[in-house]
Amino acid sequence: MTIDYQQQAKNYRYYTDSNLGSEITRNTLVVVLAGGAGSRLKGLTLWRAKPAVPFGGKYRIIDFALSNCVNSGLRRISVLTQYKSHSLIRHLQRAWGFMRAEIGEFVEIIPAQQRIANEWYRGTADALFQNIDIIRRHAPENVIVLGGDHIYTMDYSKMLYEHVVSKADMTVGCIEVPRADASEFGVMSIDVDFRITQFTEKPADPDPLPGKSDKALASMGIYIFKTSYLYASLIADAEDSSSVHDFGKNIVPRSISRCAAYAYPFVKKDGTPAYWRDVGSVDSYYAANIELCAVQPELNLYSRAWPIWTYQTQHPPAKFVFDDETARGQAIDSLVSGGCIISGARVKRSVIFFATEIDRGSMVKDSVILPKVNIGENCRITRAIIDKACVIPDNTVIGENLEEDRQRFHVTENGVVLVTPSMLGQNLYSEEQGPMQV
Repeated sequence: MTIDYQQQAKNYRYYTDSNLGSEITRNTLVVVLAGGAGSRLKGLTLWRAKPAVPFGGKYRIIDFALSNCVNSGLRRISVLTQYKSHSLIRHLQRAWGFMRAEIGEFVEIIPAQQRIANEWYRGTADALFQNIDIIRRHAPENVIVLGGDHIYTMDYSKMLYEHVVSKADMTVGCIEVPRADASEFGVMSIDVDFRITQFTEKPADPDPLPGKSDKALASMGIYIFKTSYLYASLIADAEDSSSVHDFGKNIVPRSISRCAAYAYPFVKKDGTPAYWRDVGSVDSYYAANIELCAVQPELNLYSRAWPIWTYQTQHPPAKFVFDDETARGQAIDSLVSGGCIISGARVKRSVIFFATEIDRGSMVKDSVILPKVNIGENCRITRAIIDKACVIPDNTVIGENLEEDRQRFHVTENGVVLVTPSMLGQNLYSEEQGPMQV
């Protein structure tokens, strides 16, 4: 499937060159759904919500959606939290407290409060319904609903423009995915005008794209609603006892025949699918991090035109020490963040988060090392994810004998080893270990 990018770009230039663009973005509210448990990430979400999981050496997953908002000129943002939200809320307060409330900018944190009944959020649609009074108070003309748990860079204002000019009641962001993987997503069919004709959540046999039997059109979990239609849909869904109160399973499928529902393909200038990663499993999380070690990765963290904002920890520059045949501090094809000390150790094709220390004689290869990890001497770590604040004892070997690793750690289908403090016997509630921030 291709789209007329040149015409879209021409229309968008008019939008950005006129006052129309700023007026539309000012009258739009973004609601970020950040309450998911992320159970497929196993131990990485034992103490934190999925959007709070560290990513890319210094960020949290939610930073990508919020950076997209700010870079798109959308600065009225509500973040709905629920599951194990402490580290997420702390991060939002530190990293996203720079908005100017006096000029109408905000990132407001809305914890689950049982505002309607004595129940927590029953689904994504119910999360908005329980806070419908807060949404009404902001009086938006359009509402963007998106998840805080995907990795991508996207100008939402372009999608918002298409939503407005097409007079849509609902617009769904979508992307081409391999048909073999499409059962994990909401899959849609569209006509030549990009109007959605069918939508099925996680189908066993996804419909292929016309002319592309191995591809399907998947929802990115990004929705734009005309506010009046959103209110009516949420209220009707709340009154339906058979509903599971989910956007993908209930709101979107029911809307296809009831309103003007359009798809917005997320593509590059040449019409091919843009970068978007669902990091919902340990394997996909690992792969998305390791991709960053490429010479020219698809996700450009170094773009000055589209910065990824986050909380800047106060750490000194990374340090590499010792230079002899038996102990040389070096990193090759890797990302190494501030505060790290590579002390006579070697790092290859790995992402090393801030304040990590790797001691003499150790080798870390094809791995993701989260913040404040201490790796002892003469360790060998391969194809592993080491969770925050783990202390790896001297002479530890991880990733070379998966049968042995399965006795202590979590090993994925693709052979990636996940190590958390609890798996090492480093209990968060132990007085000997001291406090750990997640």
